[in-house]
Amino acid sequence: MNRWSPHVTVASVIERAGRYLLVEEDHGDPFSLFNQPAGHLERGERLTEAAARETREEAAWHVAITDYLGLTTFTAADGLVFHSHAFVGTPLARLDEPLDDGIVAAHWLTFDEIDDLDRAGRLRSPLVMQRLRDLRGGRVYPLNVIRER
Repeated sequence: MNRWSPHVTVASVIERAGRYLLVEEDHGDPFSLFNQPAGHLERGERLTEAAARETREEAAWHVAITDYLGLTTFTAADGLVFHSHAFVGTPLARLDEPLDDGIVAAHWLTFDEIDDLDRAGRLRSPLVMQRLRDLRGGRVYPLNVIRER
């Protein structure tokens, strides 16, 4: 019997001086797509550790995860279901490390620039703007709402 299981993912919303950290991803489409640093939870990893790791691997930034934006259940066009945990982080240091395969570059963009990308269909998913709106709207929770043992 096949047991259904959603994909558990994390994303980091990192703001610095009015700009947000996004990664540009090569999807082999006519143009690249933009996303917050994000990825799958690995076995034995805490959600906050995964968020910091994905930001390091995809954007080459060391960050401190400070707050929780919440859980969004998202069904992709291909029918896969994701439980996406979003976090807020503070940038600490730019790292001299290569970016993950498929990542073209990391960018610091304003909200308006990201909104323009959204209108042009260049965001990886609708969750990118939702996370930004949640943060800007003060919909932020302390990390201790998550209990990991």
